[in-house]
Amino acid sequence: MPTTVSLGNTAVQVTSLGVGTWSWGDRLFWDYGKGYHQTQLREAFQASVEAGINFFDTAEVYGRGESERLLGEFAQQSNVTVACATKYFPFPWRVTRQSVAKALTESLERLQVSSIPLYQVHVPFSFFMKQETLMAALAEEVQQGRIQAVGVSNYSASQMQKAYEQLQKRGIPLASNQVRYSLLNRKIESKGVLQTAQQLGVTVIAYSPLAQGLLTGKYTGEQRPTGIRRLDARFKPSGVSQISPVIHSLQHLAEKYQKTPAQIALNWLMMQGVIPIPGAKNAHQAQQNAGALGWQLQPEDTQELTRVSEPWLES
Repeated sequence: MPTTVSLGNTAVQVTSLGVGTWSWGDRLFWDYGKGYHQTQLREAFQASVEAGINFFDTAEVYGRGESERLLGEFAQQSNVTVACATKYFPFPWRVTRQSVAKALTESLERLQVSSIPLYQVHVPFSFFMKQETLMAALAEEVQQGRIQAVGVSNYSASQMQKAYEQLQKRGIPLASNQVRYSLLNRKIESKGVLQTAQQLGVTVIAYSPLAQGLLTGKYTGEQRPTGIRRLDARFKPSGVSQISPVIHSLQHLAEKYQKTPAQIALNWLMMQGVIPIPGAKNAHQAQQNAGALGWQLQPEDTQELTRVSEPWLES
């Protein structure tokens, strides 16, 4: 069974690997409804649960609420208790504490629950609602029991520090900061986000941990993804050539450990003390993700991946 970890200095426990549900119901970026449908997503959910994974991350903007609705439906039909985390998006028309309460109510309804373990601020926009007002509203929701922990997402080191201090005034710990982090995007290290989170006792949740599929090794430049990802220069032959040293290292270690390159990449992240949340659009992908659990890279192999991915500390 997967190990569980605490989200920051809270009582919320989740598995050390989660599932990101950005692709669930998203037609624009992920082509939901073409290569995969609700049936495949239900199977992905079930395969994850059967592997012992209980942590699912969604957001109100994923598929315009469809991701939350699907996750809520699957969770209700399951006999296993899962930890559903979602996110509040600070749209410009949301200017009061009541806006936060209303958004949370709508998310809870789609998820078909009365309380969730983690509620995160999707981005640090503060043009229309001050962060102090937002954090006060979230603290109230913790006190009312509708959320168990407060998290942020895409926050810089200084923004995270301020959110931490504002919540601390109300006796609420900042549980997590969800950021883009992978072997091909290590800027949270060079920008001080990872170090600051560790100092504050804030858990880092890594989204796009497989660099939207680049770290699986299946994209060669000739074979490219569908949807908007197809336009991403990283998936073109020149982009794939640039990352070849990382892919070769992953493939070498995959042979050594009898794992896949993706499982090696996910395990490297867990060795950094973060919770990766790879996506899964079908049962096979979910099972593959779960294969990153239950073992550990040896220190010298972790260091080798750290060395070969150094160019992506800044880029």
